[in-house]
Amino acid sequence: MNQRRAFLKKSIFLGAGLSLSPYELFGLSIPIDKEIKLYNIHTGEHLKATYWAKDHYVLSELERINYFLRDYRTGDVQMMDVKLLDLLYAIQLIRDTERPFQVISGYRSPRTNAQLRRRSEGVAKNSFHLKAQAIDINLPGTELRDLRKLAAFLRRGGVGYYPKSGFMHIDTGPIRYWSRG
Repeated sequence: MNQRRAFLKKSIFLGAGLSLSPYELFGLSIPIDKEIKLYNIHTGEHLKATYWAKDHYVLSELERINYFLRDYRTGDVQMMDVKLLDLLYAIQLIRDTERPFQVISGYRSPRTNAQLRRRSEGVAKNSFHLKAQAIDINLPGTELRDLRKLAAFLRRGGVGYYPKSGFMHIDTGPIRYWSRG
């Protein structure tokens, strides 16, 4: 596993003779297993899921991830965008960490999003959380500003930086960047 990671990291940073963007590189169907590790700070749940095996997504693992990233306030489950999972995997791979992402928020139901909007002006009316295309995370052992730089480098969607709150938002919508205190 560590040799494979080292090879992939070298391929990413040295180009390995390829002229691919980070988006194209991590979108490739490389015949490997992709595993992500998550910890939900609200429910205390841990998840380790191999959601891609050799050449395909693993439906049973995607279902586990969907449930894990449910709206914990309402229990609503939505099918998460697999591009978001690939983005988490890419970050985890480049950081070369065994630590789980701390999940602050995954999918949000319309009811939860409206409730959060009433409490905070930083919650978007048409949030990508509603579309199961966003996640708010932290990664222990990685400075939040470094996590933001890495997500921006990968150019896979939106990157929101919330240093006072201790998390970063990533989504698979249009590429854009913002920061809130």
